[in-house]
Amino acid sequence: MSAGTGASLAGGVHGPGHLRALTAVVLDTLETAARTRGGPLPAGGPDAVARRTTALAAPVLPEEGIGAEAALADLVRAVAEGAADPADPACVAHLHCPPLAVAVAAELAGAALNPSMDSWDQAPAAGVIEELTTAALARLVHPEAPAPDALITSGGTESNLVALLLARERAAAGKGPLRVVTGANAHHSVHRAAWTLGLPAPAVVACHDGRIDPAALDRTLAGLGGGPALVVATAGTTDEGRIDPLPEIARIADRYGAELHVDAAYGGPLLFSERLAPRLAGLDRAVSVTFDLHKLGWQPVAAGVLAVADTALLAPLSLRTDYLNADDDTEAGLPDLLGRSIRTTRRPDALKIAVTFRALGRRGLSELVEHCVTTAEEFGRAVDARPALRRRPGAIGISTVLFRPVVADELEPVAGDAVVAEVRRTLLMDGRAVLGRAVAEDGDGRRRLWLKATLLHPNAATAELAPLLDLVTEAAERAAAGGGDGGCPGDTDAPAAERLSP
Repeated sequence: MSAGTGASLAGGVHGPGHLRALTAVVLDTLETAARTRGGPLPAGGPDAVARRTTALAAPVLPEEGIGAEAALADLVRAVAEGAADPADPACVAHLHCPPLAVAVAAELAGAALNPSMDSWDQAPAAGVIEELTTAALARLVHPEAPAPDALITSGGTESNLVALLLARERAAAGKGPLRVVTGANAHHSVHRAAWTLGLPAPAVVACHDGRIDPAALDRTLAGLGGGPALVVATAGTTDEGRIDPLPEIARIADRYGAELHVDAAYGGPLLFSERLAPRLAGLDRAVSVTFDLHKLGWQPVAAGVLAVADTALLAPLSLRTDYLNADDDTEAGLPDLLGRSIRTTRRPDALKIAVTFRALGRRGLSELVEHCVTTAEEFGRAVDARPALRRRPGAIGISTVLFRPVVADELEPVAGDAVVAEVRRTLLMDGRAVLGRAVAEDGDGRRRLWLKATLLHPNAATAELAPLLDLVTEAAERAAAGGGDGGCPGDTDAPAAERLSP
């Protein structure tokens, strides 16, 4: 088999030369495909995307290969032309960030070297970089703790799972199973983690204005009657960007002898900014904190973190297996990496984080975070200035803005929500905008469906977002005139609780 068929290696002395030629194909294809797509999303909807993608990608496993360059050109073109591009200012549906070029370049280096972060002899220098990176992040989250630590994870879901796992193990000698107490605003991964770990279903605390109600938390903890408990608060909810009242929650948890975990997957990077960090007051009182950098950190997926106040809390993750961390190797001075994750084989995700941190510094990261927060505030004012649109009452949640067309308010509730849902789908099908959706409390206390703009673009100007409001207004007028889509319950009702078991 010749090198041209794709059997050339990326590593070693000759690997970079092979990679350089193939990378050129990738970059050229990405550039051309972005122009061809011409917007934040491919037009035509799922069926059209599937047809175009299949035409370029099938058969995926031919009897004879077509060669590296041709395969790259075809499949990268298919994925890029059919991408939801978070670098487009009109792609604002989710906590889905446009990655920084420096982070992507570091990702390429990590992929080429392919260290596996489960033993020193597979990742000698990468293990050091991970140690330096986790130490910096741990100190950022717990600046006054004597021995903070952090783990690199695949994201918020894994971080929350590990946090509950560690809490379960700490509670093993207590009276009864660990009880998890969390707000109705919590990410679904908290419930999924409890189910995965065989814990009782979390006790759900009522929220007001998208945040945990401290009085309701007090009543819930009092009703548990003692025993080990873990309160899970949120600093940056997925739907609204709300931050729970962390100081009050920490005080109440202390009163009942409960521990506190904070899911700050979204809001954690506010710590980079001296101006915004006070919004997270009380975070350092948590025993563990989820912190993501593939949201407000502009890293390629995956780049999750779990920070703990004391490295001793990670002891339950320790594991011995002779081929990775034999006792005599560890005693001889080889670092033990296996207990740094619930996974075995792991990518060197700390490399791209470290490169980004070194490139930008805390001040540079602060500027990007502050830009997103400021842009969201300006976008909210732009919504307020449009008579045809209405923003959800209250403050902007980090960089998330909820709004809806006024024409939807003029209809019966179900029909009005149907108009909101149809506006979003119309813009998706046309490939003109990627807006999210959220069911949230309105000023009158009623839960309504809103369009959601999550602004994570680190340098998009507010003026670049203004056309998005024009698109929404136009689509809403058409949807209202057409009577919506009939009020399909699957698209207008508040979402049912996610199914947490197979």
